[in-house]
Amino acid sequence: MIADRVIFVCIIILTAVYFYATAQIPSLEIGDPLGPKAFPRLLGVGLLFTAGLLFMEMWRARKDGTQESAPHKAGDRGHFKVIGAVVVLTAIYFAFFELLGYVIASSVYLAVLTAYFNRGKWLANILTSVLFSVLTYLMFQALGVMLPKGVLPF
Repeated sequence: MIADRVIFVCIIILTAVYFYATAQIPSLEIGDPLGPKAFPRLLGVGLLFTAGLLFMEMWRARKDGTQESAPHKAGDRGHFKVIGAVVVLTAIYFAFFELLGYVIASSVYLAVLTAYFNRGKWLANILTSVLFSVLTYLMFQALGVMLPKGVLPF
């Protein structure tokens, strides 16, 4: 499918730009032996890994002849409504991020997205949204990254 190819090329371009940008981060002679470039490089490797997975999926689909046709009719603009709704929801998330705090704002944001994209699986969606938000909050706290607490006491 052409959309997969476009996404693949975009991931490769984004990864190249990202690796170039991380190479520009200055290294300190003292301090952490891994330096400030370790985590950004790890994210870059993750981007390459996702590009590789997408390439393998495209290769298998082409080899098996199971390429999916576009599910939308010509002139159907439903996908633009979905993209617009996600953009508006993301703007609302950013607007209430400081006020509500990371855990609540992220949990609500993810719950709404998973409710739409993973319909009918309410328990899985809520658990995923809340656990992801809490666990990433704890991870960032362990790394010393300060996130907005909002209305929660922690």
